[in-house]
Amino acid sequence: MDIYPLKFRPILKERLWGGTKLKEVLGKPSDSEITGESWEISTVKDDVSMIANGTYVNRYLQDLLNEYPEQLLGKSVVKRFGKEFPILIKFIDAKQDLSIQLHPNDALAKERHGSFGKTEMWYIMHADKDANLIVGFNKDVTKSEYSESLKEDRLLDLMNYEKVKEGDTFFINTGKIHAIGAGVLLAEIQQTSDVTYRVFDFNRKDKNGYLRELHTELALDAIAYEKKDDFIVDYAHDKDAINKMVDCPYFKTNFLHLTNSLDQDVTKRDSFTIYMCVGGSARVQNKDGEATVQKGETVLVPAAANNILISTSNAKLLEVTI
Repeated sequence: MDIYPLKFRPILKERLWGGTKLKEVLGKPSDSEITGESWEISTVKDDVSMIANGTYVNRYLQDLLNEYPEQLLGKSVVKRFGKEFPILIKFIDAKQDLSIQLHPNDALAKERHGSFGKTEMWYIMHADKDANLIVGFNKDVTKSEYSESLKEDRLLDLMNYEKVKEGDTFFINTGKIHAIGAGVLLAEIQQTSDVTYRVFDFNRKDKNGYLRELHTELALDAIAYEKKDDFIVDYAHDKDAINKMVDCPYFKTNFLHLTNSLDQDVTKRDSFTIYMCVGGSARVQNKDGEATVQKGETVLVPAAANNILISTSNAKLLEVTI
């Protein structure tokens, strides 16, 4: 395998709640007024990323995984996940509030859907004035209290609202009820899964005049009803340093605000490395090649790389590994 930094063609998704910031702020190739998501790296069925540069241009990521699993993923990652890419990388633009939803854990998702669960994290790239998120309940609730609130159309009274600004980061465990609020543009890192239980959608109708499907019964045994303030990620913002953000069983994320070049020896990492550019621009290179990323772009360095050199005078990057 040619061990060079891989870039991919974004997979754009129209959403009822989407807007135009993915195009206007991040430069995505969209003509739609409701583009809600840009899937940057994906092997979700029917949404597999296509390589945009170098030797493997126009080939699908899953093809490379099948041919070079250990070189691309790392031996330890293959041992855990086989030839499956274990995370899904996105940028999300919420012009309107997203539905209130949650994701099942691995055991429940496997039993019901033959899928992984969906643990995720959000990094806020932009927030309009007074924009917020819903994360968890504002008190401990029982299953019956929750069910009654749905019947009486007062679920919002139980929600915990968090006002947000650029740089705020949130870790969303499976089972935690949540929603991205209007006016938020963010980077999302999650397990490879598209299993979502929608429980409230503000009584909105789709373009055909229909209410969207809710997953009320499926959600009942998947929700974490206890109030837990475990979702705000407190991390350092030191320049030209590797600032740890999230370290969970499914991914590890660091924040890099670089004003100079950074040369990393990654021979012992035994994992691929992803860089999501959330500000500025940088050149990511190793002995086999290079790729330039600017705000809103993503690059994947295969696990077999021995070193990674990031050249920049100003870049903010999310570094993601397993």
